[in-house]
Amino acid sequence: MAIADPAALPIHQGALVVVVVETPRGSGNKLKFDKDLGVYRLDRVLPPGMVFPFDFGFVPRTVADDGDPLDAIVLLDEPVHPGCVVLTRLLGVLEMEQRDGGKGPWVRNDRLLTVAGGPKGHASMRSIRDVDPYRLDAIGSFFASYHALDGDTIRITGHAGVEAARSAIRKAAAAAGRPGTGSGAGTRG
Repeated sequence: MAIADPAALPIHQGALVVVVVETPRGSGNKLKFDKDLGVYRLDRVLPPGMVFPFDFGFVPRTVADDGDPLDAIVLLDEPVHPGCVVLTRLLGVLEMEQRDGGKGPWVRNDRLLTVAGGPKGHASMRSIRDVDPYRLDAIGSFFASYHALDGDTIRITGHAGVEAARSAIRKAAAAAGRPGTGSGAGTRG
């Protein structure tokens, strides 16, 4: 039985950004939504000892420079299940570039950095400056190791704040076909 396409959800719920979590923190399995099958499926198994150090998903109705929906990291105290929608507050963006196979042109592959929205839990986190620099380095190291498994190279080119994250969403919504509120439909297949 197929489930509703999470890529068709709205980008925003009030002032918060909708993030669909595909892979929960602590998982050694990379999961992704398969639009053709209408279910979450196993994309890859990470090497022993390597796990996602954060919940990882995407913003619906967006298409990033790499052709996939805009990636989002959700910083939570406990992991959520695949397919869970988290209403998030933007903290900023990790600006990254990726080179497939370690050769060819660098392609932008940014990740939004978010926390669960609302008044509880992470109320003190309002920008990327509120995130421990060690944690930001750990996130960058994870992506470098993760992409190296496929022979790809990734580099962090910078960190930017909330306005840059909002701009990334607007750009990715426009690329999906509908600027503004992002009424287009990026896919994650």
